[in-house]
Amino acid sequence: MYLSLCLVSLGIATCFWMLGARLVMPFAWLEILAVGIAFAMYGRHAADGERISLQGSRLVVERETAGRLERAEFDRSRVRVEPKTGDRSLIMLSAQGRSVEVGRYVRPELRPALASEIRMALRAA
Repeated sequence: MYLSLCLVSLGIATCFWMLGARLVMPFAWLEILAVGIAFAMYGRHAADGERISLQGSRLVVERETAGRLERAEFDRSRVRVEPKTGDRSLIMLSAQGRSVEVGRYVRPELRPALASEIRMALRAA
């Protein structure tokens, strides 16, 4: 897709270049560079997400941000689930002196439901 955009943009700029409009080509290159940078930045964050799972007696939280994976494990029986500041804020999972915030990719009005689901899963398993 990006290659076709580059070809179309440079093709149009080449036509204008041959007609005598010399400043079109530098602006076409600037446009291609700006769009390339925007695609690269978007691509870094396209796979961002959070995974929360129960594995035996452990609660495992994996967060991927810009290709970097962070993993936190907690003893299921000691985990506290609470909002960071208010009802619609991020959810703070904490135990044994460590904490991690989750819910970044959930709409704010659904975060209390996520927190109660985590609490139910911790009690049930």
